[in-house]
Formats: sequence, structure tokens, C-alpha cells
Amino acid sequence: MWAKLLFLRDYGESEVGGFGISADDDYLLIEDIQLIKQSCSPTFVSFDDVAVADFFDQQVDTGRSPDQFARIWVHTHPGDCPEPSPTDERTFERVFGNCDWAVMFILARGGRAYARLRFNHGPTCDIEISVEIDYSKSFAASDYGLWSNEYVANISARKVSPSFQRSNEDLIDSSNADDGYDDWDSVWSEYLDPCEQKEMLYD
Repeated sequence: MWAKLLFLRDYGESEVGGFGISADDDYLLIEDIQLIKQSCSPTFVSFDDVAVADFFDQQVDTGRSPDQFARIWVHTHPGDCPEPSPTDERTFERVFGNCDWAVMFILARGGRAYARLRFNHGPTCDIEISVEIDYSKSFAASDYGLWSNEYVANISARKVSPSFQRSNEDLIDSSNADDGYDDWDSVWSEYLDPCEQKEMLYD
């Protein structure tokens, strides 16, 4: 998984995003990264809503629970800083705020990583967690051709000229901004536990 994420991070110049696929017996052990069709630039990622819904359906069909495929949001930063941007924080709050738990994971081009675990029910809290590679678990060999095909099939990179760079604050404040996650809520609601769905209805 780590080798694949490094490959996807460095394949192009834009951010890329996806979901961590967790092990059956350890939801914080990520066994794979799944890209979704997306449009992206060096400052944001915009997932295709239909692709997100299709991904969720496919994962359920394989027998996985939402805790295994819809709780760990993974994306890269093309710069050296892995700290979440204001847009990242806004997205994490809005999209994952009704899940019982969720993780925001960011890997920067410079090699540093950031991970934060949030519990939204019960005694709510946010905890920064360490990132480790578990070499005791078996893993498939690197497959650069397969990963390259996955990248090309899912990533549509937008080129942004230097004179038209917008900051993350601009993306938040602009009514026409496309930060990429405004429509996720409708997809997520179908995969929440019944008690979580009830909370969404009364928010």
C-alpha cells in the first residue's frame, strides 16, 4: 500500500485523493488505496459523485462494511507540508462529521505524513495518530503498470496558470468555488448506520 501511495503521489503534479481499504480485523491497517474518478489541481481534488456512489456499491457487493472502505480519506499534497489546509478541514467536518469515526490522512511530496482520527459520537475527540508501515503483514508486489493505469483512468488534472492561482481561503469563500466535496453528503447518507442517519436528518 505504501509503495502504491508514493507512486500515485509522484506520478503527476496535482493532488490526488482516494479511500483507504482497511483490514477485516483492524480498521486502522490500510491494505490498499482506491482512487476515484476525479478532477484535480495542485490545490484541490474534486471527486466525481457518480464514481463515489459506484465505488461504495462495489465495496458493499464484495462484502465489506463502510468501516472498511468509507472512513479513511487519503489524499496527497504536492508540496512539502502535510498539514491539512482550511479546505481539508472544512471537507473533513462536513463530509465525515456524521460518521461514527473517520481518519484524514495526507502524504506530502517531501515525504512527511499527517493522520488524524476523529470520533464523532460518544465522547467526541480528535487525535493525531502516528503513521507506520507494518512489515509483518503480507503484501502484494509492486505493480507500476497497474498503478499507472489506475491513475490515468481516474485522474483528470487541471493546469492552473501562475497568474490564476487561488489560495485555499479563496476556494472556501468564493460562491463559485469547486472544492470538490459539496455533493458527497448525499452519497454518504446511504452508508451511515441507522443512528447516524437519524442524526443527519435532524442536523
